[in-house]
Amino acid sequence: MSGAPTRVYIARLAGIAVFDPAGDQVGRVRDVVVALRLAPRPPRVLGLVVEVAPRRPVFLPITRVTVIEADAIIFNGRLNVRRFQKRESETLVIAEMLDRTVRFPDTGELVSVVDVAMEPTRTRDWLIGKVAVRRGGRGLRRGAGLRRRGESLIVDWDAVEGFSAVEHGQGAAGLIAAFERMKPADLANIVHELSEKRRTEVAVALDDERLADVLEELPEDDQIEILGKLEADRAADVLEAMGPDDAADLLGELPTEQREQLLMLMEPQDAAPVRRLLTYADDSAGGLMTTDPVIIPPDATVAEALAQIRNPDLNPALAAQVYVCRPPTATPTGRYLGTVHFQRLLREPPPTLVSGIVDTELDPLRPTMSLAAVAMYLATYNLVAGAVVDENGHLLGSVTIDDVLDHLLPEDWRETAMDAVAEATADPEEEALRGTEGTT
Repeated sequence: MSGAPTRVYIARLAGIAVFDPAGDQVGRVRDVVVALRLAPRPPRVLGLVVEVAPRRPVFLPITRVTVIEADAIIFNGRLNVRRFQKRESETLVIAEMLDRTVRFPDTGELVSVVDVAMEPTRTRDWLIGKVAVRRGGRGLRRGAGLRRRGESLIVDWDAVEGFSAVEHGQGAAGLIAAFERMKPADLANIVHELSEKRRTEVAVALDDERLADVLEELPEDDQIEILGKLEADRAADVLEAMGPDDAADLLGELPTEQREQLLMLMEPQDAAPVRRLLTYADDSAGGLMTTDPVIIPPDATVAEALAQIRNPDLNPALAAQVYVCRPPTATPTGRYLGTVHFQRLLREPPPTLVSGIVDTELDPLRPTMSLAAVAMYLATYNLVAGAVVDENGHLLGSVTIDDVLDHLLPEDWRETAMDAVAEATADPEEEALRGTEGTT
């Protein structure tokens, strides 16, 4: 293999771009597939799990990889687009090996796996040769042989044992760190494909904001499962971090007793908008809307409005316009005056008052309008979002195009998109590589 280093730490491969022989990027590395073998033989690397558009994991045999660099992997031949399915004899390094607790057999000392390294052989195979471990982590034994807390070291594969055992309470810090820069939707795709046990461990390890973002992208069944595995107080914290509309959608699928318990545990100011949303039908403008649009007073300037929509945490559809209301500028109390679209903001001098450029001709949505009526409204006026206003002229929230599409698509569209299998013929090289691997 040209351009191959003598040792590659696998956690560092997460997210690296993968290029075909023509130099076109086809995807990014998600994981590495290995086959565990009877000790002391090190695991054999079978290939890479590469995520290609649209969010589909496929298998790339290691025998086709020609170059491994810090920021790129290049392969030859073709890439089979059949969806990757892990086999019983296979192990995913990042998803399943990182954060495991293993032991030194001679001393019994427990250590936590930080990373593993693969190394090429003379026969052009790749084997797992080294393991990076940390002493003094969660659940590690204190006593003789344990040095300063948190010490890291690199050992040979056969110097530790415990990779083949089922571990309960495995951490997930290493897995999360490997995919730290991944977008929530892509991380959700990975979480969806983990085992129930591993999915729970990852959910517990994620911080509230990150878990909330991931939950919003998961199928309904996964959302309910993960929320049910969290302590009630933690579940309430995560719901607070979610958008009110997404939190309401999730709570609406829970039994009444559980839903009320979580609402009681949420901070009152976070629970109030969720309770309001739960009073509307799911397929109405009120049930679709978010209660956190960008709202500014009429005496705000264009510069102030632009500063608000520059918020990187803001949904792009919500950032496409600001809603002008008389104080107090909070739903549902502010009196709605009109909308200013971001393109108009870009065309005006920064000191201009938004009251002078507000669009008052566009009638707002009403909370009881049907899903079909909302979709036609957005399509008719070429909008990505629209204000929802009650009969007294108070701004209640905003419906965005992504929420409309979410409800127009089949209920299981997220799961279908994640689980869809591409039509592809079997790859003889892949079958030869993966089909003969076992524990021998």
